[in-house]
Amino acid sequence: MGAEAACTAHFNGKTASGTARLETDALQFRGGELKLSIPFAQMSKITNRAGTLRVTFPDGTASFDLGVAAPKWAHRMQHPPSRLEKLGLEADSRVSAISVDDLSFLQELEKAVGFLSIGRTVKDSDAVFFGVTREADLARMEKLKAALRPNGALWTIRPKGRQEISESAVMAAGKAAGLVDVKVVSFSPTHTAEKFVIPLSKR
Repeated sequence: MGAEAACTAHFNGKTASGTARLETDALQFRGGELKLSIPFAQMSKITNRAGTLRVTFPDGTASFDLGVAAPKWAHRMQHPPSRLEKLGLEADSRVSAISVDDLSFLQELEKAVGFLSIGRTVKDSDAVFFGVTREADLARMEKLKAALRPNGALWTIRPKGRQEISESAVMAAGKAAGLVDVKVVSFSPTHTAEKFVIPLSKR
């Protein structure tokens, strides 16, 4: 999503002016001493009244004075995109999945895309999903890039919070492979996905 707005937030007796950001799976706020990151999955109530967005979650209720943006934000939080929508896949997509052990995701792909190859890449893939667990795995990114259409995407899927495969290592490997990183999404409660594409000048 990536929507952002300057606003005033109120939470637990504190009021602060700052920036609210609507991510694909969480509402974030940063302003002075008040910092919030509220996953959609933890929200029990979302209301919008007179330009104020109110969100109830286990720690309490936070309100955000968003003005005319409040209704749109409330709708997007109540109807978040599916995982496949976040990944930008369409019904006619040609997809390769390499070292991906998330069975539910593979089943989602099989039902949703036009063609799926598991375990090996196919030429002219719209997307290649590459599961990585160690920094050494990243050396394969340059070879996997060859399977992409000029405007295709290479997605790395890695465990969250693991020292053996950090975000900085993934970004460096993508750059070394001649790719640029354009998006990061929360793939699942345990994994993060980073999107890499071929630079426009080299397509």
